[in-house]
Amino acid sequence: MPEILVLYYSHHGSVREMARHVALGIEGVPGMAARLRTVPKVSAVTESTAPAVPREGAPYCELVDLEECAGLALGSPARFGNMAAPMKYFWDGTARPWLGGALVGKPAAVFTSAGTMHGGQEAALLSMIVPLLHHGMLIVGLPYSLPELSSTESGGTPYGASHLAGTASDRAVDDTERRLCIALGRRLAEVVARLAR
Repeated sequence: MPEILVLYYSHHGSVREMARHVALGIEGVPGMAARLRTVPKVSAVTESTAPAVPREGAPYCELVDLEECAGLALGSPARFGNMAAPMKYFWDGTARPWLGGALVGKPAAVFTSAGTMHGGQEAALLSMIVPLLHHGMLIVGLPYSLPELSSTESGGTPYGASHLAGTASDRAVDDTERRLCIALGRRLAEVVARLAR
């Protein structure tokens, strides 16, 4: 069964929740499975290391997860219009799969969460798309045929799913944002299935 990698970094839990909904959308497509993975925090203290296995949540992503996936959903909090440093750090270490062309031709989608309405969500999504294009991936977004995309008053963009977390990161993923995450996962899985024919 083809597995789609749902790779995310989450600081306060919103992106982790979005990842679970993206995975639900993937697994709603017959014959598709989701593999949830995360990346460790980056420390400014050089002696600090993360545990080999996270205390909670998904296991850490390894390069073999990229090599084995049939597609990729990538999620990160928005940090001043960019992906978070831990996710950028992970992608900076992907020369081996890049040299081997491991991701060339595979579909990918992106999702993000930010604290404010204009907190750089679209720019962060675009920042995540850049390394995926360098890896030769095919980008899948959200079409305006989804009514939620036009009616949302919180998160949602054609570049990928997004969430408005609030400045205290205390706003839960709402129904519209949840539906857009599921739709993104489903659309990604449908593209993977079509390419596998």
